[in-house]
Amino acid sequence: MQDQPDDQPITPHASPIFDADGHLTYVGDDGRRYVVASIPEADEQQVDQVMDRLRRGNVLFNRLELLAREWLEQVSGAELDRRAALVLLLTTLETALEEIGPDELA
Repeated sequence: MQDQPDDQPITPHASPIFDADGHLTYVGDDGRRYVVASIPEADEQQVDQVMDRLRRGNVLFNRLELLAREWLEQVSGAELDRRAALVLLLTTLETALEEIGPDELA
């Protein structure tokens, strides 16, 4: 991901896709494209399978985005501005997902 001023998180505006160079990318809410990772060496069938999984996950991604927006609306206010609430949400999600063990990833 590209560096941002003050290391502020960028909210994805669309679900990730593989670009023409084989990089997993997404468009941020700032309109810029961010590279998440390069696709590992894979044959065309494997790439098609990954793309199919990403397409199937698009509906779920949209639901996650909607839930995140609803959460931000509920928790942000005078005591916790929207940017701080977003940082809290992303940090908490990152921590929770890092705790997933290898058995759960299979």
